[in-house]
Amino acid sequence: MNQEIDMNLIEGLRKQNPKAQQTMLDRYGQLVFAQVARLVSGIENAEEVYQDVFIKVFRSIDTYDATKSSLRTWLSRIAYHESISYLRHSSKPVIYYEDREGEAEKLSESEVDATFGQPNPETVQLIRAALKHLPPDERAIITMFYYEEMSLKDIAYVTESIPTTVASKLSRTRKKLCKIIKMLQS
Repeated sequence: MNQEIDMNLIEGLRKQNPKAQQTMLDRYGQLVFAQVARLVSGIENAEEVYQDVFIKVFRSIDTYDATKSSLRTWLSRIAYHESISYLRHSSKPVIYYEDREGEAEKLSESEVDATFGQPNPETVQLIRAALKHLPPDERAIITMFYYEEMSLKDIAYVTESIPTTVASKLSRTRKKLCKIIKMLQS
């Protein structure tokens, strides 16, 4: 049913129907804005990227292929690339945590799970603070997997990678995030 609704929406978008464009914004706007805002700091900056995403979506709707991904995943791919592009061209230099000694890699998965612990307000706050210390591509993978609950296959599509690479990067990034949380706690 949802796929059928999306196909009708896509048909309207391909005809540049303003009602279809508004429906797209109503249905997917919050999701896209949330994804962009988790990567791009500052409401004004996130709004700028959000607008760029939908301009690109409306201009390139003819390239959407339902056999490759859902509409939602395709939108996430565009939002991801627009956000990363914005951050690369941003004039503000940002310093991210770098695991030069490989300390994070030495952490076991059980140690990582214990650090994240049961979701509670303190843990969520620590994770949010720690995410700011990750480079945008790593932050994106964490947020797509945990916040947006995307599959490894969908994340791979968004990032133009393969699921095994995403799984490996997710594991490394979780360990890095764990190390950052421990540093923030001390």
